[in-house]
Amino acid sequence: MFGRGKIPPLTPPDIWTCPAQHPITVSGQARGGFVTDQIDIEDLNRAQAKVELARLAGVLNAANAAYHGADAPDISDAEYDALKQRNAMIETRFPNLKRDDSPSERVGGPVQDGFEKVTHAVRMLSLGNAFDEDDVVAFDTSVRKFLGLGADAPLTYTSEPKIDGLSLSLRYEAGHLVQAATRGDGALGENVTQNAHTISDIPQHLENAPDILEVRGEVYMSHADFAALNAAQDKAGDKRFANPRNAAAGSLRQLDTNITRSRPLRFFAYAWGELSAPLATTQKGAIDHLAALGFSVNPLTALCDGPDQMLAQYARIETRRATLGYDIDGVVYKVDDLALQARLGFRSTTPRWAIAHKFPAELAWTWLEGIDIQVGRTGALSPVARLAPVTVGGVVVSNATLHNEDYIAGRDANGAAIRGGKDIRVGDWVQVYRAGDVIPKIADVDLGKRPEGSEPFVFPEKCPECASDAPREEGDAVRRCSGGIICPAQVVEKLKHFVARGAFDIDGLGAKQVEQFYRDGWIAEPADIFTLEERFGTGLKQLKNREGWGAKSADNLFAAIKDKSRIPLGRLIFALGIRHVGEAGSNMLALHYGTWDSFETAMTAARDPGPEWDELNAIDGVGTVLATSLVTAFAQPAERASIDRLVAKLQVEPAKRPDAGGSPVAGKTVVFTGTLEKVTRAEAKARAEALGAKVSGSVSAKTDILVAGPGAGSKAKKAAELGIKTMDEDGWLALIGAT
Repeated sequence: MFGRGKIPPLTPPDIWTCPAQHPITVSGQARGGFVTDQIDIEDLNRAQAKVELARLAGVLNAANAAYHGADAPDISDAEYDALKQRNAMIETRFPNLKRDDSPSERVGGPVQDGFEKVTHAVRMLSLGNAFDEDDVVAFDTSVRKFLGLGADAPLTYTSEPKIDGLSLSLRYEAGHLVQAATRGDGALGENVTQNAHTISDIPQHLENAPDILEVRGEVYMSHADFAALNAAQDKAGDKRFANPRNAAAGSLRQLDTNITRSRPLRFFAYAWGELSAPLATTQKGAIDHLAALGFSVNPLTALCDGPDQMLAQYARIETRRATLGYDIDGVVYKVDDLALQARLGFRSTTPRWAIAHKFPAELAWTWLEGIDIQVGRTGALSPVARLAPVTVGGVVVSNATLHNEDYIAGRDANGAAIRGGKDIRVGDWVQVYRAGDVIPKIADVDLGKRPEGSEPFVFPEKCPECASDAPREEGDAVRRCSGGIICPAQVVEKLKHFVARGAFDIDGLGAKQVEQFYRDGWIAEPADIFTLEERFGTGLKQLKNREGWGAKSADNLFAAIKDKSRIPLGRLIFALGIRHVGEAGSNMLALHYGTWDSFETAMTAARDPGPEWDELNAIDGVGTVLATSLVTAFAQPAERASIDRLVAKLQVEPAKRPDAGGSPVAGKTVVFTGTLEKVTRAEAKARAEALGAKVSGSVSAKTDILVAGPGAGSKAKKAAELGIKTMDEDGWLALIGAT
C-alpha cells in the first residue's frame, strides 16, 4: 500500500471484493483483493474488462441458479440487476470481449427440472441501458444515424415504466390462452400455463384477436400484497420473500398450481411475440389494441417527441415512483413507428429501437483508508480506493475505482479541473456513489475533514509486482509495467485469459488452478499446459497425488487439455491475449485470413510497410491501433517464440464462413464509399456481412466490388485504375435482391 491517514480501523468484512492471486495490503493486513470491478467502465482497458467480464459471468450465473432454480436468491435483486447492467455496459464498450457464456446472452436463467421446456417462436430479448441524460441523447442519436435521419427530423418514442417483475409470454390461438411461458434464457422458457390461468389480470379468452397472438409482459406483485404475503409466511413459520420481484417469480414457478392461485399476482402487457396479423402500425397503437382486448397496460405509457420530452416524462415517473404501489427500476423508451423498428432490427441480444433508462444511484460518505495499485494482464497500473465499508443503494461497498492518476490529482485527461480541482488523498472523507447502481465511484471530497498533515498521493512509476519501470505513453491514460513476461501479475493474468471461456475454456483448469500451477513452477506459458500430462502424469510429482486432486480429476484434466488441443482459429487468436484484440475482433481476423498459416504469415510480413500491412489495416473494424498491437506481438522475439511453441502443440481449425445460402456476394470483398442515399452505411455493412461478404475500409487488388455513392473520391479512382467492378447504390441493392 502506498499510504494511509488517521482513520478508524477497518473491522467489517469486505463485500465488494473477490479473490485475486496477489493479496492487497490494507491497514497492515493482507486481504484478498481485487479490483477490476471497481474501475469505471470508461477507464477499463481491455485486459481489465476481460477479467471483469469473467468475474461477472461467474457471479451472475451462480445468482441465476439460486434465483431461478431454487427461488432463493443469494444476492439482492438490486445487486443482481446492477451487476447485469455493468456486464452489458462493459460489453457495449468492449464488444470484442463478449464471452460465450455472457450473461447478456442468457437473458434470464436456464429452464429448471420440473417444468416442460417451451421454445419461443420469437426470442425474448433484453434491453440496452441508459444511466443518465447523455445516454438518452446518445440513444436518440444512434437511432437517427442508423436510419439516416437528421437531427431535426420528426421521430416519436413511447415511454413507459420499467416494471421490476418476471417476464411472461402468453400465446393465444383463435382467442384462447393455450400456453404461458417464462422468458427463461430467451430462447427456451418454462411452461407455466396452468399457473397463468390463476392470475386474474390475464384474460383466458379474447374477442376479435388475431388467430395467433403472443402477448408479452411482466408478472409482478404490489407492495401491499407483498407485505400481506410475508405476514402470512411469518404466521405459517415459512421463509419470507426478499422483495416483490422474488415473490412474484417464486409464486409463478410453483409446481403446485394451488400455491400460485393463493398468491396475489398481477400482469402488465407491454409487447408481443408471434402474430398472425399486425396489431397496429405504432407501438402506442399496439399497446392500445392490447388494452382493448382486455389486458392491463401501464397508464403512464406516453408518447414523446425526442429526448427532451423523454427526459421530462422520466422525471414525472421518477417523482411518482414511491406512490405507484409496485416496483419499477427505470423507464423504457421505444421507437413508436413499427416500420422503423423493423428497419433498426436487433443486435445479438438487444433491440436497436429500445433502451431502459435506469434510475440514479444513491450516495454515501465514508473514509478513504488506502489506495492500492492493481497490475493487469497488459501491465496497466490501476488505482483502487479501499474504503471503510458503507451501504450504498442497499449494498455494502468497500472498494471504489479511482480511474487513473489524473483523476486522483483532480484533473481529466486534458488537464481540466474535475471536482473543482480537489485531489484525493488517503484519509479523506469522500462521497461514494454507485454509477448504474453498481460501479462504486468517488464523487466528491470534503476538504473540511481532511486530516492535518495529509500529503498528495504519489502515483508509482515502478511496477509494484516486479519493480520494472511503468512509463505512461503519450495519449495513454494509464501507466503500464514494462516488465512483460518477467512480471508475475501479467504472466498469471495472461494464463488466466488463455484458459477463459471465450478462449480455450479447458474444463478443470480455471483461475485457481492456473495460479497454483504457476506458483509451483508447473506452467510458465500456454504451451506448458499441453505438456502437463507427459511431465506430471506419472512419477513422484504426478498430479493425482497433489492436495485437492485424485486419479479421476487428474485424468479428466488431461483429457480436457487434449480435447482443446484442437481449436478454432478465432479462439486461438483471442486466447493469445494481444492487447486491443477482443473476441469479436479475433473472429473477424479469422474469417478474413481463414487459416493460421495465412494469419501468421501476414502478421509477420506486416511488420514492414507493404501490401500485408495495408491489407490488415483495410479490414473493416481493425484500424492502426489494433494492427500495430498485432504486428508488435508477432515481432517480439520472446512472445513470438512462445506463440510458436504453443501452435506446435495444436491443431488449428480453419475459420468457417457463415452459410450465405447461394448469396451473389458470398466470399467477396466489398468497399462502400461516398454517400449512400437509400440505406445508411451501417445497414449496408450489416446486410453485406449477413450475405457472406467481407467489408473492407479501403480499396486494394483484393477488392471485388466497390459501391460508390455521390461524393466518391480517391477510392473510386483507385478502383478504376485496378479494374475493380464498381456500381452505384441501386446496382448494389439490385445485386443483393433488396430493391
